[in-house]
Amino acid sequence: MEVALSAIASDLINRLTSFLMKKYMESTSIDDKMKRLKELLLRVHIVVEEADRRCITNPMMLMQLKMLAESMYRGYYMLDTIKYKSPKDEEVRKLCTMSVSLKRSRTIFDTPGSPADDNELEIVLNNLEAAISNINEFVVLLVGCERVCRRPYDAYLYTDNFMFGRHAEKQQIINILLQNPCQQDGPLVLPIIGGCRVGKKTLVSHVCGDERIRSYFRSILYINGDNMWGMEHTKFKRERTLIVGEFFTDIDEDDWVKFYCTVSQMTDRWSKVIIISRIGKLARFGTVKTVCLNSLSQEEYSYLFKMLAFGSIDEKDHPKMAMVANDLAVVLGGSLITANVVADLLRRNHDFQLWNSVLQRFKEMVKSNLSKYGEHPKDIIEKEHPIDITRFGSSYHTRLHLMPPRVERDDSPNRKKPSLLFRDLIAGCATIPDGDFELVTWESRIPPHTKYVQSAVAFVNGKNGCTTSTRKRRSNA
Repeated sequence: MEVALSAIASDLINRLTSFLMKKYMESTSIDDKMKRLKELLLRVHIVVEEADRRCITNPMMLMQLKMLAESMYRGYYMLDTIKYKSPKDEEVRKLCTMSVSLKRSRTIFDTPGSPADDNELEIVLNNLEAAISNINEFVVLLVGCERVCRRPYDAYLYTDNFMFGRHAEKQQIINILLQNPCQQDGPLVLPIIGGCRVGKKTLVSHVCGDERIRSYFRSILYINGDNMWGMEHTKFKRERTLIVGEFFTDIDEDDWVKFYCTVSQMTDRWSKVIIISRIGKLARFGTVKTVCLNSLSQEEYSYLFKMLAFGSIDEKDHPKMAMVANDLAVVLGGSLITANVVADLLRRNHDFQLWNSVLQRFKEMVKSNLSKYGEHPKDIIEKEHPIDITRFGSSYHTRLHLMPPRVERDDSPNRKKPSLLFRDLIAGCATIPDGDFELVTWESRIPPHTKYVQSAVAFVNGKNGCTTSTRKRRSNA
C-alpha cells in the first residue's frame, strides 16, 4: 500500500515538475523570441530607411522594398501587441468582432503570452528571417542607386507635407513619367486607381513636387471631370506637359477619344497624362500598367498613428499612453484624416487622462454607429452618408450628425454658418451650435492652406431634422 502511494506521489511530483518546466521554457521562449524580433527589426529598419533615400529604378527592387517594409511594420505591430496589451479591456476586441472593416485584429486581444501570441510571433519571426536571408543582394544593388536630395521639411514626420510610406509607389510613378516616348501616337497615360481617401492625390502631389519631375516637364496642368471638355479652348505652348486629371465618374469612349486627341495635338509628344480616380474601369484608358493604391494595413496604420501621436517623445517612457494609442489605432478603422486629427490633439497634450478620454469617446461613437447602421463610421463616410457623432457632444439629448469631408482652399468664400475645430469637439471643450454648423477637420499650415471641412447638424430629441445636404462630395475622390 505504501509502495503504491509512493508511486502515485512520485508520479504527481514528476507531472508537476514537468508542467512547471514547460511553463518556464514557454516563458523563456517568448522572451528569446522577443529579443530576436527586436534584433531583426533593427536590421530591416536600417535597410528600409536607407532605401527611402535612394532613387530605385529597378521594379523588382521596388517590389522587394515593399515586402521588406510590410514585414517591418508587422514586426513592430507584433512587438507592441505583446508589450502593451491589456487582458482586462475587452471593449476594443468586441468592437473589432462587430465590425467587418477591422478583420486584421483576429488575435491581438488574446491574453498576453497565450498560444495565439506565440504562434503569431513565430510567423512574424519566420517572415522577417526569410526577408533578411535575401537582403544581401538588395543592399549591394542599393549602394549603386543614386541618393535623392530632400528638402528639410521632407525629412520630418510631423509637418503637413509629410507622406508616410508609399515610397515604392512614388518611385514607380516617377520612373514611368520619366520614360522616353515610345512609338505610340499620343502621350503616355498612367491611371492611378484607389479607394476612398487612401492618399491618391497626396501621392501625386508629392510626385509632382519631386525635382526630377519638375525639371523634366515644362508645365503641370491640373484638370477635373467638369472642365476636361473645355480643353480645346485652352491655349497650350507646344511643350512637354504633365496633365493630371481627377475623374469622379466613368467616361464615354467618344469623349475620351476627343480629349486624348486634343491633348495629343496641343502638347509635345513627350507629354504625359495621369488619371486619378476611384473607378477601376478607367484603367482601360491607360497605356501603361495601372498603379493601384490600397488602404494602409493595420500594422502600417498603427505605426503611423503612434509616430504622429507621440511626436518627439519616446513611447517606451509612457506605456499606458502607448496602450491607449494601440487601441485607438484599431478603433479609428484606418481613416488617414481622423488619424491626423486625433494624433494632432494627443501630441499637443501628453496627458494619460486626455488620451484615455478620447479613446472612450471614439469607442462609444463607433459602437453607436455599429448598432444603428451595422457599419464602422469610416465605411459609412466612404459611402458619402452621414454618421452619428452624438457621443462627442456634451449632452446625449442633442443628436449630432456629420457629413463626409470636403476640400476647401483658404481663399474659399466665407460661409455664414458657425464653425468649430474638430479636435476641440473630440476633446470635449467645444460648445455645440444649434442647427447646422461647420467642423474644420484638418487645416494645412503650408500654402495654399487647403483644409478639410465637414458639415454637421445638431438637433434635440429629433425635433430639428438634419437639414445638411447628403449630396456626394466629389472633391474627395
